[in-house]
Order: sequence, then structure tokens, then C-alpha cells
Amino acid sequence: MSTMISTGRGEAALREKIVEFGRSLFDRGLTAGSSGNISVRLDDGWLLTPTNACLGRLDPARLARLDWSGRHVGGDAPSKEAFLHRAMYEERPGAGAIVHLHATHAAAVSCMCGLNHDDCIPPLTAYFVMKVGRLPLVPYHRPGDPALGAAIRGLARKHSAVLLANHGPVVSGASLDAAVHATEELEETAKLFLLLRTAPTRPLNAEQIEDLKSVFKLDLQKRPSLENIE
Repeated sequence: MSTMISTGRGEAALREKIVEFGRSLFDRGLTAGSSGNISVRLDDGWLLTPTNACLGRLDPARLARLDWSGRHVGGDAPSKEAFLHRAMYEERPGAGAIVHLHATHAAAVSCMCGLNHDDCIPPLTAYFVMKVGRLPLVPYHRPGDPALGAAIRGLARKHSAVLLANHGPVVSGASLDAAVHATEELEETAKLFLLLRTAPTRPLNAEQIEDLKSVFKLDLQKRPSLENIE
């Protein structure tokens, strides 16, 4: 049973924004059925889409509200993947929002053999580098396995996004807009990566990436390899 709580104007606006972005992602086929979840940081906790909720049909008043211990304090029951969001928030103090989708192309990449687990999609475009950076692969865990939170925690401090094997991406951003935009860029780059699988490719080289880091003040970890996946 849901528990209704009063909200201030700032929180009410964030609730509406979650609904707006959820509907947009659903309408464009970036999430299907009741898959995926979105969260936004508050001063005393965070909002999260409910369990078994379709992102295309969210009710702002029924979004789950959690405190920083992960305790459910209002709204409908939170997504069973709440621990993914909590792990990311705790390791990334600057994260204002997190988006987790099962978007088709990113999920397809997450199922592939031979990925570089430290950097599973090459830097094909400047925009991928700027919005996502390096994308490590998290080993497979069954949905809802609490051990997945610990696996993400080990990577989240150095990476704003991770790809869950045989599952999909978890992407953080300074704001909900930034997290959604980075998620969209990741999905488009995954699509490019799959389209180019049989063609010789030319990812950005180390000098080009360093130039992006310098000009746009990016905080990116050094890539161990810029080679294509075998």
C-alpha cells in the first residue's frame, strides 16, 4: 500500500520531471513494459520510480521516497533495484540523478563475448567521451541480487556509468537532464558499435581524448586500451 507524504515545490517539480522523462524514454522505445528505473537526489534522501511501474505511465504522487539509509518513507514500494541507485549515490556525491534502462542496443552489447571489461564500448565519438567516458562491464548477477550493489560500488567512484552484463546500463549525472542525456548518448553509441562490428573503425586516439579532457574540463580515467574489441 502506498503512503502519501506532502512535498515542497522543489520536490514536486522533480516528481513531474521524472514523469516527463519516463514518458519520453518509453515513447521512444528506450524502455519497455515495466523495465528500467529513474531516481533523483533530494536533500534528505531520494525519489525512485516504483516497482513494476511502466516509465511511460508514472504518477508523480506515487513515486517512492527513500531516506539515505535506503528506508522506504513514502509513495509506492520502490523498485527492487533500489540498491543499485543507493550504491551509486554513496560513491558519487556529485550525482543528482540516476537512470537504469534495458535499452536494446546497450543491452545487446552487454551480452557480447570478448568485451574489454574495463572499457566495453570504444570512444567512437567525442560526445560519448564527454557524456559517458569509460564504460566498465559489471559481471552478471541475477536481478535483485544484493551483491550487484557491491560490484557497482567498486566502480562507481571512478565511473559515472557502468554496464551490467546481460542486463543494461546504470548512468548517473549531475542532474536528471544530464543523466538522461548521457543514457541516450550511450544507447546511440552502442548502436554505432553494433553497426560497425564488421567494419574497420577509427576510435578517438589518446591525443584526441586528452584534448577533449582539457577543453571541456573532463574528469576521465585513463583508458587501458583504445583497440577495437576482438
